[in-house]
Amino acid sequence: MRRRLLSVLPLVALSIAGCSSAGPSRSSSPPPAVPPSASVASSSSAVATQTPSKSVSPTRSTAARRPTTSAAGRTSAARRTVAPPVSYSGTTVVLNPGHNGGNASHTAEISRLVPAGYGDYKACDTTGTETNAGYSEHAFNWDVAKRVRALLQAHGVHVVMTRPDDTGVGPCVDERAAIGNRAGVAAVISIHADGAPSSGHGFHVNQDSRRPDGASAATAQRSLDLGRALHDALQQSSGLVPSTYIGSNGYYYRSDLAGLNLATRPATFLELGNMRNSGDAARQSSAAGRERIASAVAAGILAFLGR
Repeated sequence: MRRRLLSVLPLVALSIAGCSSAGPSRSSSPPPAVPPSASVASSSSAVATQTPSKSVSPTRSTAARRPTTSAAGRTSAARRTVAPPVSYSGTTVVLNPGHNGGNASHTAEISRLVPAGYGDYKACDTTGTETNAGYSEHAFNWDVAKRVRALLQAHGVHVVMTRPDDTGVGPCVDERAAIGNRAGVAAVISIHADGAPSSGHGFHVNQDSRRPDGASAATAQRSLDLGRALHDALQQSSGLVPSTYIGSNGYYYRSDLAGLNLATRPATFLELGNMRNSGDAARQSSAAGRERIASAVAAGILAFLGR
């Protein structure tokens, strides 16, 4: 019996199995189409990291320790290949939550005409829309903007808001644009919700159909890039779909928005759902829905900043 046990021991030592792991795979889908006059260039790069492996001759003394050693090796390798969180310290983003809580009680003030770009004038500001249940757009815009701000700040982004709260008046649309045009601003994002017929739903990204007054061709192109990054993120994870009632595939090209017409920094203007549609309104009225929308907006901004 002793002789038979001794003969089995080498086979036990040789039966210890190793392990292998596969690296992550990446896939991408082509960007949505835009009009010929608004071409958008994109680029991507990938970096592969290879971790050297080493083999150990199996002996009785090393075989018993090998599972612990290889587990530690796997942990060490994982730590070496995980990229650190990206920091955008020093980068400034302007968030422009549309309208304001005091606008409705200051109609004369917000009705005065101000420059709106391309030689046109329009009202200083408006009151915005609301859901059928009375949840106001200005409150929605402010709440989403605060959530986006917190998410961006977690990545080191310096965030400037065009208004400090949801109880004031204005500022006027030309003043908001001037805040976004300050030196060093990387991107300006206007946050709104729409008030369209209830049959339509979804988000859309407003883009300027002309080069804004005072903006370079490079800045106009960057504005298109910013809008596309926001569009992709909203489509992927906001819970909203591209608009079914306006524009094309969630894009709407126009020249009547002062925030875009006067922008000399990369800028875009979001309509985050239709407040008159019951499905969109349910998301907009829910804290969880607003957090999901804000997370998508922040992801789009970070994707743009990383390009």
